[in-house]
Amino acid sequence: MVTANNPSVEKSIGLIAGYGMFPLEVIAQLKAHDYTVHVVAAKEETSPDIEAVADSVCWLHVGQIGGMIKALQQAGVNEVMMAGKVRKLHLFRNFRPDLVALGALLRMPDRKDDTLMLEITRLLAEGGIHLRSQVELAGDMLAGNGHLFGPKASKSVLKDIPFGITQARGIAALDIGQTVIVQQGAVLAVEAIEGTDEAVKRGGGLGNGKAVVVKVAKPQQDLRFDVPAIGPDTLRTMHESGCIALAIQAGSTLLIERHKLAELAQQWRISIYGYDVD
Repeated sequence: MVTANNPSVEKSIGLIAGYGMFPLEVIAQLKAHDYTVHVVAAKEETSPDIEAVADSVCWLHVGQIGGMIKALQQAGVNEVMMAGKVRKLHLFRNFRPDLVALGALLRMPDRKDDTLMLEITRLLAEGGIHLRSQVELAGDMLAGNGHLFGPKASKSVLKDIPFGITQARGIAALDIGQTVIVQQGAVLAVEAIEGTDEAVKRGGGLGNGKAVVVKVAKPQQDLRFDVPAIGPDTLRTMHESGCIALAIQAGSTLLIERHKLAELAQQWRISIYGYDVD
């Protein structure tokens, strides 16, 4: 690994890539900082477009943790970042764990997100690989505070946002999910293992075109993994479900394809706010 005092040595890093455009944006950021990027990609999730931007790609099934560690070691990296969601539903659908993953599952007291991710972090460390923060090089991908995109919200929506923040932080503290859908002081839907989009569909369907989506970080969010993120897919699901506003935690939420977010928020009249929970 390169140090700041020895810039002539090649800098290399691993990337564990999941769903969506986030891995591609992270690679662009890493390339801008002169890194060679070696990717481990999930066959069930990762976009094939990653082949065009990474220096190397190893494709594995979700659950092949031993294979992932071996691939990173063979690539010669001792640091890695995670980018992009790998849906937890894969634990229950066509799951293909290797022996390392099976051993980890037997050791874990439960299958909460943090339990799973901390065990993977521990296994990476045992293999000599340090997991770095997802937001370390995020730059303007991190959400700011206040009105971000789309039209200004109505007074009723602005009243629902702090209510939703409180409710979302409650479920996030229990490691259930990070998103709630609210309207007029009532919780319409709560995210669990099904993910944000499915929760938005359920809540939006109950909201009669006035539902508000609120997404937060966990109270003690580990910035190495599972940092909340929104992207065009989030807005598309909101638009199709009749949700009119989105509140996210400022400083702890990643904005995927920021320019497209701004365009779609304006086009679909979705108000987006960053909210400082402190």
